[in-house]
Amino acid sequence: MNKREDSPMPDAPDPDVEPRRNWLPSLVWVVPLIAALIGVALVVKSITERGPVITISFNNAEGLEPGKTQVKYKDVVVGSVKAITLSKDHSHVEVAVQLSKQADDFAVKDTRFWVVRPRIGASGVSGIGTLLSGAYISVDAGRSEDAQHAFVGLEAPPPVTGDQKGRRFTLHGESLGSIDIGSPIFYRRMQVGQVYGLSLDKDGKGVTMQVFVAAPYDQYVGTNSRWWHASGVNVRLDSNGFVVNTQSVTSILIGGLSFRAPPGQAPGPQAADHTSFRLASDEADAMRAPDGTPVRAVMNFNQSLRGLSVGAAVDFRGIVLGQVTDIGVDYDPGTHSFTMPVTLELYPDRLRRRAHGTPVPERGTAENQQLLRHLVERGLRGQLRTGNLLTGQLYVALDIFPKAAPVSFDPARDPLELPTIDNSLDALQTQIADIAKKLDRIPFDQLGNNLNNSLKNADKLFAQLSTEVMPQARDTLAAAKQTFSSAEATLRQDSPMQSDMHQALQELTRTLQSLNALADYLERHPESLLRGKTGDKP
Repeated sequence: MNKREDSPMPDAPDPDVEPRRNWLPSLVWVVPLIAALIGVALVVKSITERGPVITISFNNAEGLEPGKTQVKYKDVVVGSVKAITLSKDHSHVEVAVQLSKQADDFAVKDTRFWVVRPRIGASGVSGIGTLLSGAYISVDAGRSEDAQHAFVGLEAPPPVTGDQKGRRFTLHGESLGSIDIGSPIFYRRMQVGQVYGLSLDKDGKGVTMQVFVAAPYDQYVGTNSRWWHASGVNVRLDSNGFVVNTQSVTSILIGGLSFRAPPGQAPGPQAADHTSFRLASDEADAMRAPDGTPVRAVMNFNQSLRGLSVGAAVDFRGIVLGQVTDIGVDYDPGTHSFTMPVTLELYPDRLRRRAHGTPVPERGTAENQQLLRHLVERGLRGQLRTGNLLTGQLYVALDIFPKAAPVSFDPARDPLELPTIDNSLDALQTQIADIAKKLDRIPFDQLGNNLNNSLKNADKLFAQLSTEVMPQARDTLAAAKQTFSSAEATLRQDSPMQSDMHQALQELTRTLQSLNALADYLERHPESLLRGKTGDKP
């Protein structure tokens, strides 16, 4: 038996057990706690950095996706689309947009929103980058201080944004022509701005255009600037030849406007923002001096007005005094005849400027009425003339015709009725018509029958001549030929007759010589007729 096992061992003391402290958390809960704190901090940060929620109405939601489509300002993300819903009347969609804190001031009254997509318009091609990145909503920040949370989005990008420097002007014209939103504006053939607004006047008699001229070119828009349509190609045929004028290739395709100061004038004081200007139809109309108040007049013609159209010029010896505004027809039941009234719009100031210092009396004054009466007495008349031989277009010419027949004239009548005179070409046509009527009265059928009978008789006569007269004529010609042959033989140089005649002529010549000598002697010695020749014996 082992001695160690047999020896007794003392008892071991019990260990001290200390209880666990309950107030100290376990390390297992530290990580979730930290994660929760981080989450709360992120939520608080998200809430503090979140801007207002706005609603934008669009016609459709093409290219927009909730949670994906972004809202950008100058390519900086300032919000995102949260939800897209259909309006109650199903006419449009409503897009809920969450703006960031930095875009808090975008929720104002004049802020504009639009969807950026690939577009081709008058201002060019835009939105090409969205082919890869997708559509997004762009913002033009407003400057108003009135808050707003519901907006109507634009269906196309605005041509002019609020951050562009320049000036805006208003143009009033008679028609829109080929102008559209984004059409360019030219100054000396350089593009300096564009059209950003179009509207029809309330009275329906014209259009109003809102245009923007970018800085620094807006300094050239003066108070005396003239504006006109520079669209397409202006073709003119005049004394200088064939003239083609256009601003640029762009204006030919999409139209445009142009402006500058009148010829010989420097740009006036710079026009203020939103100044209104008149828009002319072309450059020539724009550069024409102000016309003043127009005078309404009427001319009654007794001939066809074919070729005369509204807008045709009223010309006084090369000076355009106005244009035709209306063409009509009137029936006179008393005389059962028709007259063709042509209403004119005349500008006396165009003639007044050319009066060489002598002002033309104002309309309605006694001096003006006396002047008109005097001009009509001298032969002032209106006449239709051909302005273009190729197209047959007519214009109204005012001129003095001293041989015109006197007419009654009332210078105080409103509208002013000016006398007319027939065109010389129409008189020629009338004469030709009279000649045609006279020719129509000639019995051409009867003349033709008589001529046919005469030709038949002539044919018979020629046949008789061929059968009866011609054989006798042949015999006569043969006898005449034989006679001529005998005469020729007689008159031949070596014939006996010619020899005898030659000798006779020689004898005659000698005789004449002797007579000449005798006459000469007698002239010198006339006494020889009594006494005889000197030296002769008695």
